[in-house]
Amino acid sequence: MAKKSKRYRDSLQKVDREKFYDPKEAFELVKNLASANFDETVEFSAKLGVNPKHADQNIRGTLVLPNGTGQEVTIAVFAKGEKAREAEEAGADFVGQEDLAEKIQEGWMDFDLAIATPDMMSVVGPLGRILGPKGLMPNPKAGTVTFDLAESIEEFKAGKLEYRVDSEGNMHLPIGKASFKVDEVVENFKKLMDVLMIERPASAKGKYFISITVSSTMGPGVKIDSNAALSLIGR
Repeated sequence: MAKKSKRYRDSLQKVDREKFYDPKEAFELVKNLASANFDETVEFSAKLGVNPKHADQNIRGTLVLPNGTGQEVTIAVFAKGEKAREAEEAGADFVGQEDLAEKIQEGWMDFDLAIATPDMMSVVGPLGRILGPKGLMPNPKAGTVTFDLAESIEEFKAGKLEYRVDSEGNMHLPIGKASFKVDEVVENFKKLMDVLMIERPASAKGKYFISITVSSTMGPGVKIDSNAALSLIGR
């Protein structure tokens, strides 16, 4: 097990590990515990009561947080001809076809998001074993397989997020920066909770939000009371 830093151990002592915090109180604590020499990301983690092996419970989609994420997104686009030029003009960081696929196959992964036009999926498809496990495989449901490249690139550069559960029903997302005001992070959190409740599958039985934890990049997790979180959106 990796040894925790003194800063982390000191921060951990300020968190009541048995307590489930009110959302605003939790984010105030997360901000106060963010002591790294960079602007730490505020991260959301949840365990949902779904079984992703069932197609209707494999929760996945996109949303735009009201205050953005504060992160710069590096985008790689698979496109050709006029669509490649459109992607470049829209601000894509990398644009290519077979050449881009070959770089990825050789181990290059210096991007946060991959977008492809539908006619390039024959090139992108074989990359599934590489991009899939990292959550980077272009997918129509996530808005990353599209001919509307300019709009898609603009939205993701502005903070549009793809959300998805992993094979165990866990979800991890950035929802702001430690430099954000508490109310800004709470507003982002509220938006995410609202979207996830809308996405709740009718076939999912039992408790939906099994656990909710928030933290900064280098800080300890702070547990949020799911009932208090749901009260934010009137549920």
